[in-house]
Amino acid sequence: MGTQRVILHSDCNAFFASCEEMMNPSLRDVPMAVAGDPEKKHGIILAKNEKAKKYGIVTAETVYSALRKCPSLVTVPPHHGEYMRISKKINEIYLDYTDLVEPFSIDESYLDVTGSLALFNKTPEELADTIRLRIQEEIGVTVSIGVSFCKVFAKMGSEYKKPNATTCITRDNIDKILYSQPVGNFLFVGASTAGKLKKAGIYTIGDLARSSPMQLSHLLGKQGLSLWQAANGQDEDPVRSYFEKREVKSVGNSMTFSRDLTALSEIKSALSALSASVAVRLREENKKCTCVQVQIRDHDFKTISRQKTLMQPTWLQREITEVATELVTANWSIGKPIRLLGVTGAELLDADTAFLQGSLFGEVEKSEKQEKIEDAMSALRKKYGKAVVSFGHTTHSDLGFSDFDEGRKKRD
Repeated sequence: MGTQRVILHSDCNAFFASCEEMMNPSLRDVPMAVAGDPEKKHGIILAKNEKAKKYGIVTAETVYSALRKCPSLVTVPPHHGEYMRISKKINEIYLDYTDLVEPFSIDESYLDVTGSLALFNKTPEELADTIRLRIQEEIGVTVSIGVSFCKVFAKMGSEYKKPNATTCITRDNIDKILYSQPVGNFLFVGASTAGKLKKAGIYTIGDLARSSPMQLSHLLGKQGLSLWQAANGQDEDPVRSYFEKREVKSVGNSMTFSRDLTALSEIKSALSALSASVAVRLREENKKCTCVQVQIRDHDFKTISRQKTLMQPTWLQREITEVATELVTANWSIGKPIRLLGVTGAELLDADTAFLQGSLFGEVEKSEKQEKIEDAMSALRKKYGKAVVSFGHTTHSDLGFSDFDEGRKKRD
């Protein structure tokens, strides 16, 4: 690859399922899946092992559907704390080779090893294979690694061959490995975009790369130019240091419930629990949000997102809950089943410079009083744990609020 950057994208294979097999080796011998609610047939498949995959079981289908494909399927509940612990150990191995390690999710990380090759006296492929072998031997899970000169192609490389493989995408083999694939396989191209591209005669990733940027901009707007640049390897996004303090742009949390929500009281309880998590993490980041967003998904996996700009910046659970509840009740027919809810605080300001600008003294006074209450609650949570205190209506324990927070956070 000459003097070009050398970027790795390392992706753990069937990570949740692999972790469960490590904790219980007998699961390696049977078709097994990690499910959000394995005791109930409408739970969701979160991950599956290779034996289960051979039955056509896919992530996000229901346990009921999976059991119809494989009646002998063994389902286990997720252990998010253990997954986070193993993920941290994997990233510590990456750090033995470079400090430019950027976790992308719990089971994926980017590594910039441009400056490491001479130090370890290895080719990019050899270094990737070394890392793969260490993770397999020391941790007990396998990874697939893509090697290329930019993040987008490195990620495409890790997807190309699974499990436990290294794929290098270079200027010399890009036509064979990448450009021959259907355009719908390309990063950032969803089903709707793929349909528009095919109607325009763009069937492969190579067709996309060779298209006119102006044609794509006319067809897809700003996204069109971005896709053209990505398909032509013009992705210069750097891999950030693992130790770099990242600017938080939003703080959110979502939950797939142990059963569908239909009653307004259940929905309010869920939104309160989610908002509490968001409020705690806003305080941890010393940020206040000026926009609240909600995500709602039904049992058919149809998802809608709605948001509202606030009159005042906040990190108060009560205020976030009120806005989230308003958004849900205004945009969803109460009684229609809800499978997932998400709450996000967005458009953040530093708490030290965010201040109340309301003209009504009474409203400011109310917010300041609530601030003191939640300050006290925050202090108690920090000292004794998050579960020590909460508002009274987050009491539907059968929905799984007690442990949903761990491993389900999203931070942009």
